[in-house]
Parts: sequence; structure tokens; C-alpha cells
Amino acid sequence: MAKRLSVKQKEDILSSFADGKTIDVLSNEFSCSKLTISRNLKKILGEKEYKKLFIRNESKNYSLIKKLKLGNNKVKDDSPKDLTHKDIFNKKELNNDETLDDSFQFTPFTEIIPLDQEIDNVPQKDLSSVPISDMEFPKIVYMVVDKTIELETKLLKDYPEWHFLSTSDLNRKTIEIYFDLKIAKRCCNKDQKVIKVPNPNVFKIVAPILISRGISRIISDKNLIAL
Repeated sequence: MAKRLSVKQKEDILSSFADGKTIDVLSNEFSCSKLTISRNLKKILGEKEYKKLFIRNESKNYSLIKKLKLGNNKVKDDSPKDLTHKDIFNKKELNNDETLDDSFQFTPFTEIIPLDQEIDNVPQKDLSSVPISDMEFPKIVYMVVDKTIELETKLLKDYPEWHFLSTSDLNRKTIEIYFDLKIAKRCCNKDQKVIKVPNPNVFKIVAPILISRGISRIISDKNLIAL
């Protein structure tokens, strides 16, 4: 069940988010899921302003991590500058007791270009999702549908908390389920309604039908479920 935040916690989350803290950091600080954090922020800020701040914070956090990594990799280099291949060869000739490996100790780091051009990455397992066959649903879940009880589908890229996934994954069609009725009602607008699914294992049965309609993921409060 999703954690319910107090008014004070929501104010603190909003203030911290505006100051640049990411969804991941806020989730850890307030001991609740990233989905809970993002939903409350969207409700307060609106979708457009939320996305704007989300992208800003994630970019800022990425730049900071990159700077820290570069800083940690700085090593004092006392070797001669602009050393040519000829210099290295002459040094070896003058020091016959040195091995070829010793001659190349002037370069503290060697950059290796990642080999990804001839490797097929497509079949690799999506570690961010849980197979529906391994999913243990609660006794009852809820869905938000339109007035004609049509499934409300979205693309995975419509959920900022999953933007770290690949472009191909972000273009997958999804449906969303809720473990908490109150959360489902908060996410329901006037043109929609909440329905109860008393046997969530029905999703395992109808998975082939959903896939035939282009739906390959189910989003819940804490999981991304692969059909």
C-alpha cells in the first residue's frame, strides 16, 4: 500500500524539489516510492511545470556526478610532457635492463573505447521490469478507465520516473493499475471513473490479448510489469 504523506511532508517535498533534489533522493529521504513522490508533485505543480523541474534536476544531478568522477580520476603526473615514440625508444636503448612494459609507464591511463557496434543488445533481459508470471498481486487492484470502460493507455515515456530506460522501451504502450483506492481516485478526472479488479490474476490470463493490442507493460505503484 502506498504511503500517505502529510501536508507538512508534501510542503517539504515541494521545497526540496524546487531546490534541485531528484525524485530518487526525495524517495529515500521520505521513505516512499518514486511514484508517490512524482504523483504528489504533479498534483501540486501540474504536469508541465513538473516535467520542466524534473528535467532540470536530473540534468543538474548528472553533471554533478560527472564532475565528481572526473575529480576522483585526477592523478599527479610527473612524467615528461610531449613524449614521442622516438623518445621512448631511445630511453629503452639507454636502459637495456628495462622491459618494454617499463617504457610505457609514462602514461598512467589508457582509454579503451567501448565495444558495442558488433554486439546485439536487443535480446538482453530488461532488468527494470518484473515478468507478470513472477508478480504477486494483492487481492484487489483498481484501474482508471473512461466512461465507456475503455482501457486508458499511455506510452511509458509519459512517466518521467522511467525516463532512464531506452528509447525503444519508452515507446511501449502501457496500462496503469493501483493498489490503493484513494490514490486511484486522486488520479481520476471528471471524464473517467475507477473500477475494481477483484481478481488481479486476470491480467496473466489476458496478457496475450493485451500484447495483441500493442500493450506490453503494466505500471503499478512500485513495479514495471512485463507482459
